[in-house]
Amino acid sequence: MEFKDYYTVLGIEHNATQDEVKRAYRKLARKYHPDINKAPDAEQRFKEIGEAYEVLQDTEKRAAYDKFGSNWQAGEEFKPPPDWDTGFEFQGGGYTQADASQFSDFFESLFGNKSEFRHAESFQGQRPSFYGKGQDLHAKIIISLEESFHGSKQTLTLQRPSVDASGHVFTSPHTLQVTIPKGVTDGQRIRLEGQGSTGIGKGPNGDLYLEIALADHPHFSITNRDIMLTLPITPWEAALGATIQVPTLGGPVELKIPANSQTGKKMRLKGRGLSSSKISGDQYVTLAIMTPTPASKHDRELYRKMAEAMSFNPRSHLGMKS
Repeated sequence: MEFKDYYTVLGIEHNATQDEVKRAYRKLARKYHPDINKAPDAEQRFKEIGEAYEVLQDTEKRAAYDKFGSNWQAGEEFKPPPDWDTGFEFQGGGYTQADASQFSDFFESLFGNKSEFRHAESFQGQRPSFYGKGQDLHAKIIISLEESFHGSKQTLTLQRPSVDASGHVFTSPHTLQVTIPKGVTDGQRIRLEGQGSTGIGKGPNGDLYLEIALADHPHFSITNRDIMLTLPITPWEAALGATIQVPTLGGPVELKIPANSQTGKKMRLKGRGLSSSKISGDQYVTLAIMTPTPASKHDRELYRKMAEAMSFNPRSHLGMKS
């Protein structure tokens, strides 16, 4: 997928005002409208212009796009950075174009799901002109598995896009204190009452919805509320059985490895996953037998003695001779 420079598409500078964005779009849209321009590439250019305008006319989309866009050139191979939109507050919902299916994969990779998400939860119908609740805002934050497991209190600084008096887009910091509930899961939303946009007249402020994203962990992975760990063990621990320490998000615990265990055996640690007041997750430990590398002549001799003394053929079930 190629990176799209929407400023180049509209023929404007990166510091263009919102009015300049609008004027550039209207001029190019008239020029390349398929009903007027019969050139073979007119329809495609018209779609590209509409897509660029969809992003740059929207204060929030433009601020988020500008966050990383300066690091890319038009036509470069592109993959959205993980959680590229984390820390931005979004409000308005949905597409302004009539047919959003005409947008490129590049647009969809950045704004597709977010546009649908905001459209579904934002506008609550017409509000009175002089009195009404402020707009609800949405933002994504990243927390660690440990913070989810224990719960935490955090000071967050989010970026709230705005337009200044001259029509330029800028972001201002919004700092707030947040309590992360114990056992919160990936994709779950936390509602912060009154932390959204300012109310109209004497109306109350809107709310801020924080979408939780769980950061990758060097040792654990997660499935719903269950924590997964691959545990390396030695051949003798697998063959003879052993009691060994196993890491969990709540601290190390003792785990009894049964004798004659094999790679892939899964063992359950009840209640060691992400647990809230109502739902408990578990931790699952998958065994992986690690064969020591013979680093010396003595080590190699031990392996030869094992081969001679033990009549073991792991391929016997396949009808293969040792």
